[in-house]
This record gives sequence, C-alpha cells and structure tokens, in this order.
Amino acid sequence: MVDSDTHSVVALNERSREIFRHIVDTYVETGEPIGSRTVARKLGGSLSPATIRNVMADLECAGL
Repeated sequence: MVDSDTHSVVALNERSREIFRHIVDTYVETGEPIGSRTVARKLGGSLSPATIRNVMADLECAGL
C-alpha cells in the first residue's frame, strides 16, 4: 500500500525532488525552518532563491 505522501514524492520532477530532499535533510540536521536562500547555497547556486521559492510553493500545494 502506498500512502498519498509517498505518491506525491514519486510524482515530482527531478528538480523538485532534489529541492525537497535538501529541505528535509537540512531540517533533520538543524531542526530549524529552511529558507530558499539556504537551499540555493546547498545546491551550489545552480538555482536562484526565487526559483526555489516557486518550487517550495508547489511542494506545499502538493501537500508536502
């Protein structure tokens, strides 16, 4: 049986999945809220904080 959260993660594109993974990993490490600038730095600047905020909004809409 696959729950809806697992199904949501599987349905994500590669970029969204990578951002989601960085958010979760950083939260587990720090226990603090994670901002888009923090994720951008972890990704080496390959995406802007604005792009990451858009993906974070999409993740929230997907229930993640």
